[in-house]
Amino acid sequence: MKLELGYIHIHDIQLAAESKVENGVLYVDAEAVKKLVLEDEQIASVEVDVARPGENVRITPVKDVIEPRVKVEGPGGMFPGVISKVETVGSGKTHVLKGAAVVTTGKIVGFQEGIIDMSGIGAQYTPFSKTNNLVLVIQPVEGLKQHDHEHAVRMAGLKTAVYIGELARNLTPDETETFETLPLKEGMDKDPDLPRVGYVQMLQSQGLLHDTYVYGVDAKKTLSTIIYPTEVMDGAIISGNCVSACDKNPTYVHQNNPIVHELFARHGKDINFAAMVITNENVYLADKERSSNWAAKLCEFLCLDAVIITEEGFGNPDTDLIMNCRKISEKGIKTVIVTDEYAGRDGSSQSLADAHASADALVTGGNANQVITLPKMDKVIGTEEYVGIIAGGWADNKHEDGTIDVEIQVITGATSEVGFNYLSAR
Repeated sequence: MKLELGYIHIHDIQLAAESKVENGVLYVDAEAVKKLVLEDEQIASVEVDVARPGENVRITPVKDVIEPRVKVEGPGGMFPGVISKVETVGSGKTHVLKGAAVVTTGKIVGFQEGIIDMSGIGAQYTPFSKTNNLVLVIQPVEGLKQHDHEHAVRMAGLKTAVYIGELARNLTPDETETFETLPLKEGMDKDPDLPRVGYVQMLQSQGLLHDTYVYGVDAKKTLSTIIYPTEVMDGAIISGNCVSACDKNPTYVHQNNPIVHELFARHGKDINFAAMVITNENVYLADKERSSNWAAKLCEFLCLDAVIITEEGFGNPDTDLIMNCRKISEKGIKTVIVTDEYAGRDGSSQSLADAHASADALVTGGNANQVITLPKMDKVIGTEEYVGIIAGGWADNKHEDGTIDVEIQVITGATSEVGFNYLSAR
């Protein structure tokens, strides 16, 4: 499976009478976007706005972030099983509007939706303060149930990203990058002396507002399976969850998973990036046992020497994380887990809800309970009505001067469990 990504660098977004890309500027016809979104009768209204890096702007409550892309060669299209037909993607050529993102916001769906600040201290915690964001402020029709509300907003973001991505189809990329994964035997024969390294990605799948979709199928209805890493670059995995903003993987993160990219960068040099396994995070013990059994079995079947395991979420999924770690380790495979911590505001509490001696190599995305004060912004896209309700906020956390006390849990991507964030350690 071989995929070439062609990057068209976007330095600005402007609302205009015609949608096009010229000289690194993405021009968007807001009326065309509104017409597209309002095809869904479950949506009452939509506003289109732009937030640029460095601006005194806050976006909240953030639901999803999506990168505009378009397939220009090879089978399938973007977001297979959801927007395009169910075909195996991940090969050929895909063009990317790098530096641009579609962000969805509006009336709250659940209590675990996030904040993106484009400047100030909050901007230092989110990678999406560095993207030029086309923001959709979406209001559902009255009385719409949560499940339908989430679905409508999710589809609006994806359809808009595809519409924008299509503008890149006939453009010449500013740079290209190629990724390739060989079939099992061929890969083993090519690099016999390099350690075979795999990636086990855990997908949030705990029910309404906590779901992830693979080729359009809710991940909680799937068994652990093998996927080519390039498939995720074409949107095979999308976010449908509103779990704590700090450690959820928006669709943009699946498209740009840094662990996948780093493993590819080292492939053929000091490791053989052999395979990627995806597994779910269901709530019942029997489901956790089943999925972790399958994940460990697949890692053994693939003859892996080492595995990186990443979590999505916290609390209940900590059990899945430790089960995966323990069972894969018992196969004689070295493991590294990537998670974040909920260690209390002073950092003194137990970081994870579960533990085992096999979890002896860990990378942390940071402590989600860390408290910061967000400054008042000149402009809010969406509403600050919910900043005391969303996870990481509390009653009366907004002060008369407009500042807001929050745990970094409220900031989209702040403690990313795939490393798509800015926190580090010294």
